[in-house]
Amino acid sequence: MAGAYDDRDGQIWLDGKLVEWRDANIHILTHAMHYASSVFEGERAYGGKIFKSRAHSERLIRSAEMVDFTIPWTVDEIEAAKVETLAASGLQDAYVRAIAWRGAGEDMGVASAKNPVRLAIAVWEWGAYYGDAKTKGAKLDISKWKRPSPETIPCHAKAAGLYMICTMSKHAAEAKGCSDAMMFDYRGYVAEATGANIFFVKDGEVHTPDPDCFLNGITRQTVVGMLKEKGIKVHERHIMPEELEGFEQCWLTGTAAEVTPVGQIGAYTFEVGAMTRDIAESYEKLVRV
Repeated sequence: MAGAYDDRDGQIWLDGKLVEWRDANIHILTHAMHYASSVFEGERAYGGKIFKSRAHSERLIRSAEMVDFTIPWTVDEIEAAKVETLAASGLQDAYVRAIAWRGAGEDMGVASAKNPVRLAIAVWEWGAYYGDAKTKGAKLDISKWKRPSPETIPCHAKAAGLYMICTMSKHAAEAKGCSDAMMFDYRGYVAEATGANIFFVKDGEVHTPDPDCFLNGITRQTVVGMLKEKGIKVHERHIMPEELEGFEQCWLTGTAAEVTPVGQIGAYTFEVGAMTRDIAESYEKLVRV
């Protein structure tokens, strides 16, 4: 499948049934388009099975609750819908996008309690998120935008509006020839990339930012568990910018990114070392079990 995302063959699950891909449309006065009242999940299927599928469905429902709406489908119903949509796609290895939003209704201002909540699931082919960075190491810019304080946003929701500064940061990075950008948080600590969590290696131990003001990714949690099972000490803590110079290796984690080595962040360089390669290979084996 290729081409513009609104002009493809296939089917999308929309509000309880599969519809033709090109017919999966919404009205221009959909509340989410104007006020970002939308939450979503990015998932990957390997060999016909969605990795950590239920955890993603559970987070989708929690995210909606954090932004003040209730998805009128249960976790079990969302799971069944994802299985149906994946089967209809005919794909074994695929990306799965579930999205819930406040639709068009009686309200068209900031308030939207009278509007229906809608749900869609789409499946498509998506290769390596960072291209050849999996072997060479991604090059990251340093964003001018910072992850906001938990007092200003529902920072643990996977909500569409929270990605606005991520899009801006990634565009600025790509204009400089980078794959992505690393962001600091509102206090100046290292936070994450625009759509992936970040890990560092020093003296055989791993350091990763404490996700106290950004999304604690499902892939991040999986990798932390894998490292601990391997007997590697993991420090989940606040990381200062000046520490970047002393780290030897770096990688990103995320459903789309999977485990991607990082070779450079701004002026700082990192080797694609043995631990990075090992955790990437171990993750690849895990998701295909």
